[in-house]
Amino acid sequence: MVTRLPGEVRERMAPSSVNGDSAQDAAPEQPSTPELLELLRSDRLWLLQQIDAGRWPDLRLDLAALERELGQLLEQAQERLGSPQP
Repeated sequence: MVTRLPGEVRERMAPSSVNGDSAQDAAPEQPSTPELLELLRSDRLWLLQQIDAGRWPDLRLDLAALERELGQLLEQAQERLGSPQP
């Protein structure tokens, strides 16, 4: 399994005004909805692994709450889109 850091996704994105490039002629490449949900699932798994490994003990409760909320968000998205969870 490949572990990636949360910032790595931004590095792969095309330049946009959001990430500091003011070039207007380059349209950013957007992931499809299923791809975005998979990226969020991957980030949730990474966060859970970091929490379980004891990283950031002073933030453990807040990060665990964030992980739960992300899980609920992903479930709601799956229900609304009607696509099966992997």
